[in-house]
Amino acid sequence: MKILITGAAGFIGYHFTLKLLRETNWEVVGMDNLNDYYDPAIKNARLRNLGIEQPGSGLQSTIFPGFRFYHQDIEDGQALDELFATHRFDVCVHLAAQAGVRYSLENPHPYVQTNVAGFLNVLEAARKHGLKHLIYASSSSVYGNNHKTPFSPSDAVDHPVSLYAATKRANELMAHTYSHLFGIPTTGLRFFTVYGPFGRPDMAYFHFTKNILEGRPIKVFNNGKMKRDFTYVDDIAEGILRLLNKPPIRGGQDTAPDRAAAPFALYNIGNHQPVPLLEFIRLLEDALGKKAELEWLPMQPGDLEETYADIEGLQRLVGFQPATPLEVGLPRFVEWYRSFYGV
Repeated sequence: MKILITGAAGFIGYHFTLKLLRETNWEVVGMDNLNDYYDPAIKNARLRNLGIEQPGSGLQSTIFPGFRFYHQDIEDGQALDELFATHRFDVCVHLAAQAGVRYSLENPHPYVQTNVAGFLNVLEAARKHGLKHLIYASSSSVYGNNHKTPFSPSDAVDHPVSLYAATKRANELMAHTYSHLFGIPTTGLRFFTVYGPFGRPDMAYFHFTKNILEGRPIKVFNNGKMKRDFTYVDDIAEGILRLLNKPPIRGGQDTAPDRAAAPFALYNIGNHQPVPLLEFIRLLEDALGKKAELEWLPMQPGDLEETYADIEGLQRLVGFQPATPLEVGLPRFVEWYRSFYGV
């Protein structure tokens, strides 16, 4: 079987690619545009661990014989079409995106260009080349200020509170359209606050770690009255792996009346255990061996008070069960951070 992973040098993309190469005999092609939204040194370090020493197009891994990498952008529809035509993929795991709620308030255009127009290119390539299964990244942010917990894929998600969330919801609607019209099996995964080694520097836990170690205050929004369903990245990678050979069928796994006519499915993938922000900070302090100085601030625009994943759908379909509590995952991140930055 042959698979394309977009965003393979990204946080989740890297961990999933590494797991796939270590645990299966799939032929894997990764692609990433290696943009500078955050420190490219982290992306390059991820690639080196995958056996790609210098970014380029069509490079063969020096570590994994089954891996080839393309320095390429999903916004280039022609190049993407040519990649599909050359490799005849069975499955695509689409993880490339412009991430970040905060950044979408300041610089909205990349979110539409990458997350909407880029995703359309992926869907078109899937349609033209007979893809057997498209798995793509959505986000818990689509739930907006939903007050019903835990969040269920059957909940209404028509009121996003950030442009990032709106683009992720648009992806779900676009995927459903292509599944309905062209019979492309699509599976959307709503990720819940993913953390772990080689994480994204724009994430709050990354900022917290940096500031605590440097003796600077950390910003605690909504006066700390927030909860997050923190999910360790290895658990995310395991969930995606289990779904590869589980394409949805018409009237199959997702039997909601408005979806049953299409080979389309949506699932939450999270830890199913929301943690108060102040408890998270305490656990981070323990892992770092250093107390944090807190700067209390009001709620940020576009933020959510709580996220809490109902993962019953994935549990039923593939036996997904998060295996990494914060007490285990957070020290692993801290160990990586200290090693990577030499602090």
